[in-house]
Amino acid sequence: MLKNNSKSLVPTEFIERKIYFIRGHKVMLDSDLAKLYGVSTKRLNEAVKRNKKRFPKDFMFQLSIKETEDLISSRSRFVTLNLRSQIATSSLDYGGRRYLPYVFTEQGVAMLSSVLNSNKAIEVNIAIMRVFVRIRQLMLSHKDIARRLDDLEKKYDHQFSAVFDAIRQLITEKEKPKNKIGFAPQK
Repeated sequence: MLKNNSKSLVPTEFIERKIYFIRGHKVMLDSDLAKLYGVSTKRLNEAVKRNKKRFPKDFMFQLSIKETEDLISSRSRFVTLNLRSQIATSSLDYGGRRYLPYVFTEQGVAMLSSVLNSNKAIEVNIAIMRVFVRIRQLMLSHKDIARRLDDLEKKYDHQFSAVFDAIRQLITEKEKPKNKIGFAPQK
């Protein structure tokens, strides 16, 4: 885990737990971002919809039902999906989502600071961006370690293949006719 920055409003560990890997992108849910910014999810999405041009598909996208169910099951077994059905609308008294959630990529999170124009949004955004950068650095270091392991494996595979070849030669070496010990009768 990352160390908590004492100047940050939000612990970095909390932010790390809210970053998911979906469709090949590191993303954050609209509801998690809304909590961090101190606004309702509805207000966050309204601000985004008013500034739709700032959020292309590689900055923000809506999850499918399957992705949402998978995400919910991975987050908690007690959370349920509460969307509008085709037949009836669920009551607002019960709370819950009415639409599939939106997720924001790193670029989308950066763009949110221009849409949500408050000091808290700016400070939270800085903390989130630092976590994204740190995760990227960790991923790159893991790739470097994996590459080094592959190089070592290839290097030692070659050396071990020579040993295995020598062992195979010893095993498959044709048996020479053995000289008999003792006296051979003369004919």
